[in-house]
Amino acid sequence: MIVRNKPNALQLLFIMRGSIVPAILPQIIFVALLGGGVAIAHVYYPSIFPQQTLAPFGLLGVALSLFLGFRNNAAYDRWWEARKQWGQLIVDARSLARQATSYIDSSLDGAPEVQRRLVNLTIAFSHALRHQLRKSDPWDDIGRYVEVEDIEQLEQAKNLPDSLLRMIGKKLGSCRHKLLLSDFLIQGVDERITSMAGVQAACERIQNTPLPFAYMLLVQRTAYLYCLMLPFGLVASQGLATPLFCIVVAYTFFGLDALSEELEEPFGLSTNDLPLHAMTRTIEISLLEALGDKNIPEPIAPISHCLN
Repeated sequence: MIVRNKPNALQLLFIMRGSIVPAILPQIIFVALLGGGVAIAHVYYPSIFPQQTLAPFGLLGVALSLFLGFRNNAAYDRWWEARKQWGQLIVDARSLARQATSYIDSSLDGAPEVQRRLVNLTIAFSHALRHQLRKSDPWDDIGRYVEVEDIEQLEQAKNLPDSLLRMIGKKLGSCRHKLLLSDFLIQGVDERITSMAGVQAACERIQNTPLPFAYMLLVQRTAYLYCLMLPFGLVASQGLATPLFCIVVAYTFFGLDALSEELEEPFGLSTNDLPLHAMTRTIEISLLEALGDKNIPEPIAPISHCLN
């Protein structure tokens, strides 16, 4: 995710980091070359380009803008919902750590170990969920927060975050058997675990349910057809300025389409995706502080204005 101060008007023209231009540059160049070729042909062979009204292009452009706007809104809704779910996960993780360290009496036999176990498994869950969504290897991150005897069981799990939630639930059950928590207090802690499971399910739903392919295909086909036909409609009135107008239109339509594709998958590693690594580090820092640890990692800092 891009993190930077608002650029001035001059900087806006040259910023590439976080811009969609590199992704759509081939399309822009192709449309510009097409527009230039049509404009040059019109200079030497004006008779083959009859005078055409721009009304059809105006109507088609309005319709395409509505389609692109609707798709962009749908993609942004997915991105924003994913961000809200991870915000909820931060709340749940901090709340569980607070409840574990506040409700379990540290003076009781075995209580500090239970507190640390619950908090460590919660940190491991946040890392595991991030790696599951990004399809990356989680073991370097979660290996520090699980017991050695847990590794073999977790390696066999089809759904690693869910398996960690079950471990948290089992440890909560052992607190009940050891009378470290009352039934009333356990219910409050269990609500945090259930909420974390809800966050995981919502993220899986977002990842596994893309926008309908037929809708995306319709928008892309229409955008390409419009930009390919546009030079022939503009050349009679704009002449050699036709490529300039084609570039602006191509940047707008292809840019909105490419940006929608990025926002549609909010858990990836592109510059406009969510900073899952930074958010898991936030959880890690908060929960280690709740345990009173001294060896706490530093927050993730943006690199070239990009927060991962």
